[in-house]
Amino acid sequence: MNRHGAASFTPPTDASQVRSVILVGPQGTGKSALIEQIATGHLGHVKQAEEASTELGVLTTVHPSTGTVVTLVDSPGRPDFVGDVRAGLRAADAVLFVVAAGSGIDEATRMLWRECDAVGIPRAVAVTQLELARSDWDSVVAECSRVFGDAVPLGLPVLEGSPSSLTGVLDLLEQGRHDASGAHQPLTEEQAARVEEHRGPLIEAIIETSEDEGLLDRYLSGEELDLDGLRADLSAAVATARFFPVVPVNPPTGVGVPALLDLVVNSFPSPDRAWMPAVMTPQGGDFGTLTADPDGPLVAQVIRTSTDPYVGRLSLLRIFSGTLTADARLHVSGHLEWTLGSELEGRPGHDEDDERIGQISSPLADGSVPRSSAIAGEVVLVSKLTTAQTSDTVSGTDRPALVEPWLLPEPLLPVALHARATKDEDKLAHALQRLIAEDLTLRLERNAETHQLVLWTLGPAHVEDVLDRLQHRHHVEVATEPVRTSLRETFVRPVQAQGRLVKQSGGHGQYAVVQLQIEPLPRGAGVEFVDKVVGGAVPRNFIPSVEKGARAQLQEGLLAGYPCVDVRITLLDGKAHSVDSSDMAFQTAAGLALRDAANESTMSLLEPVDTVEVTVADDYLGAVLADLRGRRAQVQATQPAGLPEHTMVVADVPQHELSRYPIDLRSVAHGSGSFTRTFARYDYLPAALARELTG
Repeated sequence: MNRHGAASFTPPTDASQVRSVILVGPQGTGKSALIEQIATGHLGHVKQAEEASTELGVLTTVHPSTGTVVTLVDSPGRPDFVGDVRAGLRAADAVLFVVAAGSGIDEATRMLWRECDAVGIPRAVAVTQLELARSDWDSVVAECSRVFGDAVPLGLPVLEGSPSSLTGVLDLLEQGRHDASGAHQPLTEEQAARVEEHRGPLIEAIIETSEDEGLLDRYLSGEELDLDGLRADLSAAVATARFFPVVPVNPPTGVGVPALLDLVVNSFPSPDRAWMPAVMTPQGGDFGTLTADPDGPLVAQVIRTSTDPYVGRLSLLRIFSGTLTADARLHVSGHLEWTLGSELEGRPGHDEDDERIGQISSPLADGSVPRSSAIAGEVVLVSKLTTAQTSDTVSGTDRPALVEPWLLPEPLLPVALHARATKDEDKLAHALQRLIAEDLTLRLERNAETHQLVLWTLGPAHVEDVLDRLQHRHHVEVATEPVRTSLRETFVRPVQAQGRLVKQSGGHGQYAVVQLQIEPLPRGAGVEFVDKVVGGAVPRNFIPSVEKGARAQLQEGLLAGYPCVDVRITLLDGKAHSVDSSDMAFQTAAGLALRDAANESTMSLLEPVDTVEVTVADDYLGAVLADLRGRRAQVQATQPAGLPEHTMVVADVPQHELSRYPIDLRSVAHGSGSFTRTFARYDYLPAALARELTG
């Protein structure tokens, strides 16, 4: 089946002529090869597509018989890049889950299916690698039905030869056989028997999801159901996420691919029938209802930003409404802080008028097609959109809009970075800002206490990808180091101490004496200052100086250079000199008193503790609990997680023990675990660990 190339590409004029689908699944299932086969009919670009496995890839093709423009979004297969998958979901109106027969359905795929189910996005399942010895069609269909629910096969694989290969697909609805070209062939007697055996459950599933209330009665009465009517009912059920087809395909040979493309065009919804994201004005007001109307107000969202060495900055846009033209003035708006509750470093809220873009193009397999305009429903590349970052909204200056961002995963794996060469420090800062503008799942933290530059990521593969981009795209050599924990100090028992500053030198001297009592307070109480001086031993105008000096010394640290917290400082007595006493003298004396009181018998280090909520499949609950105990965790509760056969564990865990937890949890829970963390408090650090963390 020949697809249209760049030379014969005809842009759509209406949203009904557009389809957008994202392919998702683990690495190695054949997503990139399948996209190439759908888009071109051959595998000439597969190597290039598979190399881009850490970011979204996009190809556009044209259905050969209907002229429908189909955009195929290729998503990364590793769990660390779930942020890109969710971005791709915003670009698409339907999802094709690619499952490798014999490999099982992993937890990341199950979780993504549940996310899609929550918003009701249409889905289908393509089964690959059926030719492998360990593969079994019936087993994978049974697993799809168990995991995905209403997943029903539309065809059966024809496996022939030794070793076996997928040579054709038996179409259960059409009752015929299709080869790699999509040509319809008659069934053998044996194949007809297989089709007859499996066609009944398919027809019953279509009837069950049909909106035609009389269809079941006609079927039970023995009436031969109209094939065109069944096709229409099937397409309607797929488009509204009530029916999830399962189809066998072989990406390298193209077997099953023509039927899959037909399914995408005939059953997946066009943008004018698809779900729309929420939209508001940049001030948070009501924008009105959004529809995929080329004549409506322009509203588009930046799905991905990247830098091309030849073209420069490239933005992948999904147009939800209106028509994008290359010569139009645009408004760019981004306000992630409204969704996240706080402003991200490198991602301040912004509104820019008079933005202009460079070229608009559609990415086809044999080259990009320049466009003078693109309409609602399309996914296109634009160049030189200089102020727009990933998730920003592009709209008309006459009616600015702001589209809600997609669901952002929380980066939980920290890595501390520094430039190997001092001369590259500014270059590193600039490069990180560029990466953060492109990747919403990165968070940058400049820790003022540990003096580290900490990048929060989604996992080890995410870290490797960032380091690779820094080195090869931005030419910055970067070194990593363990993330240091921000500790605190506190007093563990009451103590009294005197601070005495007496200096004489020619002119005015310095004189101040203070007697302080220091007492520990409960965790989280902060620092209190109490004045109990009687008889004017310390003049009233110098009492604030004592407090200021004490608080400054506590902030600087007493035992190991960490801020001292949760103490009450009581000024009991003191002495002053009519000439030599001063504000600075009493500040200094207060600090001297605190330093005199501080030693290993009166003080202790505190470490930060987070409350962690771990959601895990019940099969791995015991392993997760054992792992948490090894992290000095205090388990507070175990409770149903709101997911089938999953439990939530609530525990308080020292932050030091969480530095590699995203990696270790994935291993312990076999990919079925996820967690959130929030700061809870500071608690006593065991003496045995104090040297490790302060050395």
